Amino acid sequence: MEKRLGGKVAIVTGAGSGIGRGVALRLAREGARVVAADINEDAAKSAAKEIADEGLDSSSAGLDVARPSEIQALVARVARELGRIDILVHCAGVVQTKLFLDVTESEWDRVIDINQKGTAFAVQAVAAQMARQVPEAVKRAGVADRCYGKIVTFTSISGRRGREYQLAYAASKAAIISITQSAALAFAPLGINVNSVAPSVVRTPMWDQNNREKEKAFGIDAGKASDEFISRIPLKRAGTVEDMAGAAVFLCSADADYITGQTLNVDGGYEMD
Repeated sequence: MEKRLGGKVAIVTGAGSGIGRGVALRLAREGARVVAADINEDAAKSAAKEIADEGLDSSSAGLDVARPSEIQALVARVARELGRIDILVHCAGVVQTKLFLDVTESEWDRVIDINQKGTAFAVQAVAAQMARQVPEAVKRAGVADRCYGKIVTFTSISGRRGREYQLAYAASKAAIISITQSAALAFAPLGINVNSVAPSVVRTPMWDQNNREKEKAFGIDAGKASDEFISRIPLKRAGTVEDMAGAAVFLCSADADYITGQTLNVDGGYEMD
């Protein structure tokens, strides 16, 4: 069976664990040559090894997305070594759950730097490389004859509306939706599609951290808090890493060539906007 992403070169940020790791593995299974990037370089190497152990093509890189210079260096390296970049799935991010009045300036800066700034400059750097790969005739015409790149960001349903206990996190995730739309408009004439995935509950290390912080801030039992949230999801279950990876692969595939600027809620029906 032909693989949907055969021959494509993909960068996945936040690939060391959780959703990012699942996305990296799924892209590789669909035929992409995957560069697994993470601030935890050992975790990135582990993800790349897991992919390689299946006989698939992968490499790894350490990457702090809060530092645009590191993003630019990685993009240049991948383009030099692999010849091109066809896909970016930007999963890197952090969560913070804390009382509104207790959030400090340094905490705000950390969340915004990683989630918001990191997304903006990862998209910028990869889109610039993708643009270099677009034929000059397409650039002159201002309309593409086919798709020349796929970029998928990861936001959250917390970006759909305010959260009383997620001041910085919800703000950063709302910004990612806007960044995605701005990029989609900017790069549509080049045939570069930019979309986003908005998960709800996915049992990953980040969700566990969210529960621990909620328990600390509100004295709510972490397990009960999760159960209560899940009970309000129409499909009555948490999402899985595989659910998120499937959505990302779809948006990276030719099946989504006529989709851009969209944020896809992959949340069991929790949000319907």
